[in-house]
Amino acid sequence: MAGGADESQLGPATRLVTVGRRAEWTGTPAEPGAVVNPPVWRASTHLYPDSAALHAGKPNQDGHFYYGRRGAPTQWALADALTALEPGAAGTVLYPSGVAALAGGLLAVLRPGDVLLMTDNAYEPTRTMGRGLLKDFGIETRWFDPVDPDGFRAAICDRTRAVLLESPGSLTLEVQDVPTLSAIAHERGLTVLLDNTWAGPLGFPALERGADIAVMSLTKHVGGHSDLMLGSASAGERYYAKLRRTAQALGQVVAPDDASLALRGLRTMGIRLAQETSSALELSRWLDSLDEVARVLCPMLPGSPGHRLWERDFSGGCGLFSFVFRGKDGKARDAFIDALELFGIGYSWGGYESLITPIDPAPLRTASAWPLPGMDEADRFGVRLSIGLEAAGDLRADLERGFAAWRAA
Repeated sequence: MAGGADESQLGPATRLVTVGRRAEWTGTPAEPGAVVNPPVWRASTHLYPDSAALHAGKPNQDGHFYYGRRGAPTQWALADALTALEPGAAGTVLYPSGVAALAGGLLAVLRPGDVLLMTDNAYEPTRTMGRGLLKDFGIETRWFDPVDPDGFRAAICDRTRAVLLESPGSLTLEVQDVPTLSAIAHERGLTVLLDNTWAGPLGFPALERGADIAVMSLTKHVGGHSDLMLGSASAGERYYAKLRRTAQALGQVVAPDDASLALRGLRTMGIRLAQETSSALELSRWLDSLDEVARVLCPMLPGSPGHRLWERDFSGGCGLFSFVFRGKDGKARDAFIDALELFGIGYSWGGYESLITPIDPAPLRTASAWPLPGMDEADRFGVRLSIGLEAAGDLRADLERGFAAWRAA
């Protein structure tokens, strides 16, 4: 970084601008730091000047050319930037999707015969991994109530080797007590993995809060424009080495063009998150006042489930939250969704555009209840909103159209 400033002492907004822009990533030996952005290096083959250089080899680490599968400056710059943003990280491994990052992290620390404890509010593809891929490898997955530390402690057995947390959960937004759960896990020698996509390192420093491996879907906030698929896992030296070995054994590699898009998105992530968070809070307060809404699931909202832990442990949020309708059925919920004009109907989140999807958590629950405690049994149909960069007033008017259709249904 120019000027020799201590990057770790800079504010988050400044670090988003400076990280991953080492002179060796943005220039040539003759012209270090010649451009603003790391160029896109497309290469499957890295050439050696002579036989001696080929035989000498290079250490297996970022910054040394070897073969395209191990990356080049575009990928190295992104990994370098993400490592700098995660306090306590020694390195970051990149994956072609968030699900690939979760699989890579789990396969790096689990072996046949092991038991994984997975939070019951986990992302559905993660749950599917527990029932499918991991089972095929002889690994047993057991689920636990995300907000019951005592139940979590009781669920640990002699074969338990790792725990997967997700806080907040990406559908029902429960906030887990990550420091407490991590302390319990470490007492028994377990590895703690955390899907930290919702807040990311700007809002929740996962490794400082007790996680051993912090996983993110870069498809979401880092990309920010709904045009790439990427994932990452950051860790301290011990687990970073395991992540790297496993990723290389599986042949995991990301395209330099996608890495470049992620670096571009990273630079504006702070201001996008601030805008999305502000609009989400405004809309969640309004929704919380409506008779049609049984429960708003937004940890940033005072009085919402998990708000106390969010206030204690988080320094930021994002635009993703859910709410549950008061009564009626799935057809009324679908009428609500279909009446919207500004909210796109689609999976994912964290892009510049607002999205909506229906949520039906009951079939996904194994160790915890839905509806949540205190909710009426009839209040089971909800939606998840990903708030983008549109004006909050326009989004509110769009949601009012939806409620009119819901009431008519």
